[in-house]
Amino acid sequence: MNLEIGKNLKEACGIVGLMFKDSKLIKETAYIAYLALNALQHRGQESAGLICFEKNNDARLIKDMGLVGQIFDDTRLNMLNGHLALGHVRYSTTGASEICNAQPITLSNYHFKSLALAHNGNLVNTDKLSEELKNENINCTTTSDSEVLAHLINCKINSINKSEILAALKTSLSKAKGAFSLSICLGGQYLIGVKDPQAFRPLCLGALENEKGELLGLVLASETCGLDIMNARFIRELEPGEIILIDQDLNMESTFLPNIKQKSCLFELIYFARPDSKINDVQIHSFRESLGKALAKTKNIPARADIVIGVPDSGIPAAIGYAAESGILYANGLIKNRYIGRTFIQPTQSIRQLGIKLKLNALPSVVADKSIILVDDSIVRGNTPKQLIKLLKQAGAKEVHMRISSPPILWGCHYGIAMKDHELLARRLNSDIELIRQDLEADSLEYLDLDIILQLTKQDTEKFCTACFNGNYPIL
Repeated sequence: MNLEIGKNLKEACGIVGLMFKDSKLIKETAYIAYLALNALQHRGQESAGLICFEKNNDARLIKDMGLVGQIFDDTRLNMLNGHLALGHVRYSTTGASEICNAQPITLSNYHFKSLALAHNGNLVNTDKLSEELKNENINCTTTSDSEVLAHLINCKINSINKSEILAALKTSLSKAKGAFSLSICLGGQYLIGVKDPQAFRPLCLGALENEKGELLGLVLASETCGLDIMNARFIRELEPGEIILIDQDLNMESTFLPNIKQKSCLFELIYFARPDSKINDVQIHSFRESLGKALAKTKNIPARADIVIGVPDSGIPAAIGYAAESGILYANGLIKNRYIGRTFIQPTQSIRQLGIKLKLNALPSVVADKSIILVDDSIVRGNTPKQLIKLLKQAGAKEVHMRISSPPILWGCHYGIAMKDHELLARRLNSDIELIRQDLEADSLEYLDLDIILQLTKQDTEKFCTACFNGNYPIL
């Protein structure tokens, strides 16, 4: 999921699919998909996988626990030949963090030798679907809802005909409830992209072209940053409920799932997406800057300060916006160690307290004797902001005023983010801002209102899921 320090939120996951028309490019396919997975690394750091298909449907899969750069080297990438590739980076929401749950998931298929699937999201009716599969003598071998989806689709694929494949996909996926952005390969014949009817999680389509503008390949990726690193031209976001099928000649056909009612995740824009991505016509960095500017205009709890600091990395755009609007100097007061992942072992409380310094440290020369506005995108469990405030004051800060560019998070997520009700600081303290401030040991605390955030998207506000802020779940 995300590389940002401290929140330790988990999201399943990041996906990429790539189809080249010319088989002469088979040596490049795996490398290009590998680059895209690196660009999407912020969406999943527990495991990664990549499968390549040749036109005769032969395939080779490599997946393992760890980061993309740890799993794949030249030797492994040279083993992956083919014109069609499917890749995945994972953080677990449903299913344990184990190699058996790493993706892409592959199943044998009579017509295409194998089906491969990569999933971003989380189903809310996994148990019911698992029972239906058992009644058809299909038993899952993992604890992942993604395998349930794979079996649900695979058992209906009984033809090589495009229209019949689309019909089978529509029939099988109409049973699924929840968040599922998918990239699927049917052997080396077809690349398929799917968005659930609510479009909870992003998925976009891009084109790989030569210098003459001739089409070489088509790409599916969770975010546009995955396209950018491949020099792929952004075509569009998949529509809510869309199933798009791409053949070896790069012809595309689409159909749509029923009950479409878009509810894309607002938290993707606030926190999860990379700042250089664009989702649903929202440029993420600019949007987050606008949140910071709006936050600076909120005067419920005015604060005079000497400098504005952003929490690396996702809090920085909002901090830049806050500084620009308020006229208070922006400063880099927190330094991030970019070589620390999420594998740090914390056996005792004293070591846990030192862990934050391994990831972030304050600059006394910047913060000493200063009153500070500390800007972050959200407070989830509250552990990190509390530690950061303490760290800044130990470095000599006189005051630390916390400013959050989102509302209090009060409700857990059922659609692909590992946030549970009982873990949330604001919920535990009944949304009492003063009690939250005291818990964090901040000198003041201010959140940004949900209505303001929705207005700043410049989109139809009814098209966003805001359940983690207000409990209005689109699907249960």
